[in-house]
Amino acid sequence: MQDYEAILFDLDDTLLNRDNAVDKMFLMILEECYEDVKHSVKLEMLQKFKEFDKRDYGYSDKTRVFESFFEEFPPKYRLIGDNIQDFWNNNFPHCFSISQNTINLLNAIRKQLKVAIITNGSTQRQKAKILNTNLDDYFDIIIISEEVGFSKPDKGIFELALNKLDVKPESALFVGDDIVRDIGGCQNVNIKGIWFNPHMNKNDTDIKPYAEIDSLDRLLSYI
Repeated sequence: MQDYEAILFDLDDTLLNRDNAVDKMFLMILEECYEDVKHSVKLEMLQKFKEFDKRDYGYSDKTRVFESFFEEFPPKYRLIGDNIQDFWNNNFPHCFSISQNTINLLNAIRKQLKVAIITNGSTQRQKAKILNTNLDDYFDIIIISEEVGFSKPDKGIFELALNKLDVKPESALFVGDDIVRDIGGCQNVNIKGIWFNPHMNKNDTDIKPYAEIDSLDRLLSYI
């Protein structure tokens, strides 16, 4: 087995469970803007909120998510304009938590290898997620797209990480859930990409990952 020097990780839906965070964010909106919603209606509302969030995933401005949701389910107390974005920026990062299994895995990996995060998104929100979960304690470098001017799958963001870590592409692995941005992106610079696919989604692209895992624990077999 090849000796690797570094593992690079995606953040959302790889190290952190974004789906759980969206659930918590929905409950905060429910408390802030609605009153006395029946359980059956709540389930319908949550499904719609997730649809709107998925549609606009990757965009920093979340106004359209809320406005679409409020149009579908008129609230008693409506957030408008800048208040929507402030509500998202101030609250969403606090909806994330990190599992003890992931912490244990990172502790095991960083005894042997350099570790990095490469994440797309706004600097404010991504930094807040990382600080609130104490992930900054576990990584040698953290690269956020808005901060550096490159976004995955642009090869520039991967090259920047390699330069900062002082490792060659063939000595690094990248782990991420997005087959195009993460796996296709890292392969642009000849980094082997491990597709984190816990929901066993079908790969409808021409991108062939180096490996596919449904649990982060399985990473240890590759190092």
